[in-house]
Amino acid sequence: MAEWRHIARRIRVPLGFALTVLYLWLARPTWHFLALGAIAIVPGLLIRALASGHVQKNEALATSGPYAYTRNPLYLGSVLIGVGFAVAARSWWIGFMLVVMFLAIYVPVIRSEEEFLRQKFVEFSDYAKRVPRLVPRLAPRSGLADGHHEEFSWALYLKHREYNALLGAAAITTALVVKMLLFGS
Repeated sequence: MAEWRHIARRIRVPLGFALTVLYLWLARPTWHFLALGAIAIVPGLLIRALASGHVQKNEALATSGPYAYTRNPLYLGSVLIGVGFAVAARSWWIGFMLVVMFLAIYVPVIRSEEEFLRQKFVEFSDYAKRVPRLVPRLAPRSGLADGHHEEFSWALYLKHREYNALLGAAAITTALVVKMLLFGS
C-alpha cells in the first residue's frame, strides 16, 4: 500500500492532464449544465485559493483559514472543481472516472500526506482529532491557529502558483464553450 501511495502521488498530475483529453472528447456540454457546474467549480477554486494563502508547506502546520474547517481544503476544492466539470460535461462516464480517480489516487495521497504531517508536526494528532479530513465543519474549531499566517497571504498564493487552477479551469471552460459552438449543445 505504501508503494501505491508513492506511485499515486507521482502520477496524479500527469494522469489529470491525460484524462482532460478524454474528458473533452466525452463531454456533451450545454449552457445550462455549464452554469450548473459553475455552482461547484467557482467555490472549489475559491477554497483552493484561500487554502494556498494559508499553507507554508513543510514549514508550519496550517490550521487557519480553510484549514480550521477541514484538514484538506486543497483536495476539497479539487473535488468540487471535478464535480462541477463532471456536471458541465453531462457524462456518466466522466462522473465514474472522477470517483475512481478520487478513490484510487487522492485517498492514498491524502493518507500519505497526513502520515508525513503526523511525523513532522507533533501538534498534527490533536489537530486531526478536532478537524475533519475532507468534509468540512460548518464552523471553524476555535483555538487551532498557532499564529502562523492567520490571515490570507498573497505571497503564499503566488509562491504555490495556485493561479494555475484558475487558468486550467478557464481553459477547460473555454474548450467546452468552443465544443458547444462548433458541434452544438
